[in-house]
Amino acid sequence: MGDSNNHRAATLPADPNPALGQLDRLVGDWDITGTFLQGAASFEWMEGGFFLIQRVDAEGGGRTIRGVEYIGYDEDTGTLRSHFMDIHGANFTYTWEIDDDTLRIWFGGKDSDNTFVGHFSQDGASYSGEWKWPGGGYSATMIRR
Repeated sequence: MGDSNNHRAATLPADPNPALGQLDRLVGDWDITGTFLQGAASFEWMEGGFFLIQRVDAEGGGRTIRGVEYIGYDEDTGTLRSHFMDIHGANFTYTWEIDDDTLRIWFGGKDSDNTFVGHFSQDGASYSGEWKWPGGGYSATMIRR
């Protein structure tokens, strides 16, 4: 039956991957404003430091968007990957990257044409950017509380 969970559990890393450190600047509470989305988000490290947890409570497109996202290091792809689940049954996968003051998020993998690119302010108290996909998109700003 292929690779078993027992085998994977025996090979779990002892320490979080250093790439997770890119996400430190997200920790805290944020207000979300934008052309589509309004609300709040918070980020905190799960005990052990292997996952950053994002909680979202917002309104967008006339509906409530309330969910949780777990962002961790994916050994198979060598990227920061996440799973976002919400009250409507969504279970989406994203790829994250923070390089200097630029935040990039891909819906799915880095080959996706559905992406967010944002830039942190000099003081790190906000970041603004745009989600873009073929035929659509919206701008958003996150402001630290």
